[in-house]
Amino acid sequence: MKRQNVRTLSLVICTFTYLLIGASVFDSLESQTESKRWQFLQAVKNNFVKKYNVTAEDYRMMEIVIIENKPHKAGPQWKFAGAFYFATVVLAMIGYGHSTPVTIGGKAFCMAYAMVGIPLGLVMFQSIGERLNKFASVIIRRAKRYLHCAHTEATEMNLMLATGMLSSIIITTGAAVFSRYEGWSYFDSFYYCFVTLTTIGFGDYVALQNDQALINKPGYVALSLVFILFGLAVVAASINLLVLRFMTMQAEDAKRDEQDAQNLAAANQQISFDGESSYDMHGRLLGNSSYTNDFDETASVCSCTCLGGTRCINHENFADPDFQPTDIVESNLSLKRASV
Repeated sequence: MKRQNVRTLSLVICTFTYLLIGASVFDSLESQTESKRWQFLQAVKNNFVKKYNVTAEDYRMMEIVIIENKPHKAGPQWKFAGAFYFATVVLAMIGYGHSTPVTIGGKAFCMAYAMVGIPLGLVMFQSIGERLNKFASVIIRRAKRYLHCAHTEATEMNLMLATGMLSSIIITTGAAVFSRYEGWSYFDSFYYCFVTLTTIGFGDYVALQNDQALINKPGYVALSLVFILFGLAVVAASINLLVLRFMTMQAEDAKRDEQDAQNLAAANQQISFDGESSYDMHGRLLGNSSYTNDFDETASVCSCTCLGGTRCINHENFADPDFQPTDIVESNLSLKRASV
């Protein structure tokens, strides 16, 4: 089996194993808390319905009103500032779900916009990531020259460490900023920054959704957009290194497989050339060509080349069981040399 096929199969097995492990861990961590929250909410609902004598239809209407009102807490979502924030989320494939188009025209345009914008955004982030890697390699080379290192070239591991450190700085700094403006705990802000920059975008934490920040805090809106775009570019730089490394490994395996195939073909060709047999004018097998050239006098002794201790079943036994046909060959050769 080719190395590329083995690597692909190994990746599939490792991914599904990783999924099973993740499902087991999430189940053990979250299932009990989910059950407790459900029981608590059911108890609050029953007390509320019993206390105010609310019917099931009225309670359902209240749920709809509360859910539909939630996006409006941040102010108008589809004015230019909110629309620009939404377009950025679509292009970056984050998809918080904090606001969604409700008209047919808006949904149709969202699909068309995403079909063009997502590839454009990927190419842009990839290009910025490559430039960042180039800049980081220059800084690393200068730092190694300054430190008088033996090898001054920037390796892939050096670039990965550099982009990883830069990503960590951006996430930790962003977490402090969002904790300050949103009132979240630092851990929740860090969680929000990580989910955002990895384009997971659960939507449980979304910035710019309180106190009509989209209208009243333009500086904070600009800061959030810069954080998203620049952070995604840095993360793209790290991903670019991983993709390039994987592609290099794939190319090396393909080249190695091709070389192995060429070596195998050459070996088979050599074996077939060495194993060629010679035939006489009547089409009878004389054996290996090199053997026949050295002992062409033996062809008249036995047409089936039984010149050893093994007797041919098509010939009569000799009177002397110790006598071998090679004796005739040797005597003929001696006579021929003597005559010469």
